[in-house]
Amino acid sequence: MMERKAKINLDNDGSRKRKHDRAKERDSSNRKRRFRASPPRQPRGRIETKYDTGNEGFNMWTGKPYSSRYYQILSKRKTLPIFTEKEHFIKTLRENSVVVLVGETGSGKTTQIPQFCVEAFGKEGKMVACTQPRRVAAMSVAKRVSEEMDVQLGEQCGYTIRFEDVTSRRTVLKYMTDGMLLREAMGDPSLKRYSVVILDEAHERTVSTDVLMGLLKELKDKKAKQLKIVVMSATLDSGKFVQYWNAPLIQVPGRMHPVEIFYTQDPEPDYFEAAVRTVLQIHQCEGQGDILLFLTGAMEIDNCCKRLNEEIQRMGIGVNVGPAKIVPLYSSLPPHQQQKIFDAAPLPVNQKLGRKIVISTNIAETSLTIDGIVFVVDPGFSKQKVYNPRIRVESLLVTPISKASAKQRAGRAGRTQPGKAFRLYTETAFASELQEQTYPEMLRSNLASVVLTLKKLGIQDLVHFDLMDPPAPETLMRALELLNYLGAFDDDCEVTPIGKMMSEFPLDPQLAKTLLVSSKYNCSNELLSICALLSVPPIFQRPNDKKAQADRAHEQFSHVDGDHLTLLNTYHMYKQNVTDNYWCRKNFVSQRSLTSADNVRRQLSGILQRVGLEINSTDFNSDEYYDNIQKSLIEGFFTQIAHYEGGQNLYMTVKDNQMVNLHPSCSLDRKPKWVLFHEFVLTSQNFIRTCTSIRGPWLLSVAGHYYDLETFPESNAKQSLLRLRNERKRVHQYTGAGKRY
Repeated sequence: MMERKAKINLDNDGSRKRKHDRAKERDSSNRKRRFRASPPRQPRGRIETKYDTGNEGFNMWTGKPYSSRYYQILSKRKTLPIFTEKEHFIKTLRENSVVVLVGETGSGKTTQIPQFCVEAFGKEGKMVACTQPRRVAAMSVAKRVSEEMDVQLGEQCGYTIRFEDVTSRRTVLKYMTDGMLLREAMGDPSLKRYSVVILDEAHERTVSTDVLMGLLKELKDKKAKQLKIVVMSATLDSGKFVQYWNAPLIQVPGRMHPVEIFYTQDPEPDYFEAAVRTVLQIHQCEGQGDILLFLTGAMEIDNCCKRLNEEIQRMGIGVNVGPAKIVPLYSSLPPHQQQKIFDAAPLPVNQKLGRKIVISTNIAETSLTIDGIVFVVDPGFSKQKVYNPRIRVESLLVTPISKASAKQRAGRAGRTQPGKAFRLYTETAFASELQEQTYPEMLRSNLASVVLTLKKLGIQDLVHFDLMDPPAPETLMRALELLNYLGAFDDDCEVTPIGKMMSEFPLDPQLAKTLLVSSKYNCSNELLSICALLSVPPIFQRPNDKKAQADRAHEQFSHVDGDHLTLLNTYHMYKQNVTDNYWCRKNFVSQRSLTSADNVRRQLSGILQRVGLEINSTDFNSDEYYDNIQKSLIEGFFTQIAHYEGGQNLYMTVKDNQMVNLHPSCSLDRKPKWVLFHEFVLTSQNFIRTCTSIRGPWLLSVAGHYYDLETFPESNAKQSLLRLRNERKRVHQYTGAGKRY
């Protein structure tokens, strides 16, 4: 032992030069491995499709040996249906600037095609972008692909979603929401940072995907001829995409086992109760396999999870039924909870099978593949955005799904073995009442943000911009009208300096205008907080079993003038309590939403300073502290005002004359004459949500251009405003006469 130590010391003292030479050789070798990111150019006609595993088992990205997990994942990757199409795909994309690829969910297209593109078309200083319509999909897929590449998430493979960027200078593959790529295009219209852009889940036809397709089509024809475009869809209705792009089609088969479809004999009066009953029957009576239930929203899913847990406990675990792991899935869940859908099912108890039950929104239709699902329960509904341009109302409504969605849902059951799909509606309803395809979001959305984005991108002729499904002229006119009232467009429909600043914010135009003018009212600090809180999931929690307790806790935050100021009070108290987790639990507020709001606020603050506006506040003890905040809100939301109709004990929206009521969640304990509302909610009746009381005279002074009483429709609101205007004139005459004397 002593001899070895002496020898080591001798080597350290007498062989420094040899050690230095060996270190140089290792560094040189590592550098060679590290810069092998781009494969050597192949002779024309020959395509190298062998997966590059680096130099002698070393990762081409990190210079380190591949982990054992990498080889385990690689063996599974090679069994995916898309892997057999790799050579054909690369050859087709080399020969064409656009390729349309149709692959059933589970074929591996979302994880593998971007990696094929990095391998075959990766260039120094350029990335491959893969868009997703949902944040959950972008985050979870990026995490999976980083494992497949054997790199750390955020390094060579990362993701970008609104208010969250998990990428670095070394990133070569970036998953992102379609809206984020659209925002990048505003700063870089030619998308010079990318060698390949992949539009995944294009069949979902979100507004951002449709606008991106129109933009990329123009780029393909004009500027960015080196840019490769891949349009991927999970449905077989590919003819429209092929015709639109005039591009070749590649079809990839999925791993489908036969799925048996069951319908109800009669229509179900309550789909929620029918869904709970069906899941329990499957769990008790059917063989091995996990269950996937589709519901419409987070609240419904949480209620169902609680209900199923109670019912399974009541049935007796290990006596009548086996154990069940019930997992929710929706976009506002924290990432670590979303990953639970991939956990294994619980072990049997007393020979009663354990089962995983996933309860999801329509995100599980195509965006994510969950192994082990054998039984699908489909109530036939989803939440969709619906916009009525005549009354300027945009709402999320529970609507019947399309036949294409129903087929996608049923297909979830046949990924690993023959499965069963239970449709909680009649076969006649499927054949005659469901439309063939989901109605494109472009045709049922408020287009104010889209129009502003297109103008910022330099698209002058909005009417002839090549959209796959052009929106109704009335919807386009409403968007132009709103942007003109907000000051984003002039009368010639050209973007104003204010409009250019508004487009810098990843916010709805009305919120962006509110934030921009807040400096003028000395309240930009407060409006940063309010805008951030309105951009995250609801901060107030109200568990079913503790509703009264939660309501009492929330009372301490209430402001007499309404919800926007209540949100601000809550945020201030959260910061005063040093973002304490115990304080959040005790007061039934979501720490995750508040933490997210903190992050959003920081980013909005940076943009506000970048456009040259001051971050300021009115003295808290001033009488104008809250008045200034309310006036700033009117600057952005003057079209969303309601007037109290005393005779009917309801509110009527100004100009659009819709009878509405305050939402039950509203913190106002009185019925003020005028309220400003953030959103219109259509449920059992018309509600306005997130409401704040305002004063009538402010409407005339802050938004006089909109409240032109000469063209105002007849209503009680008009009569009230006329009285206020006449009263203001008398005051001005009186004060003016006083000055003369």
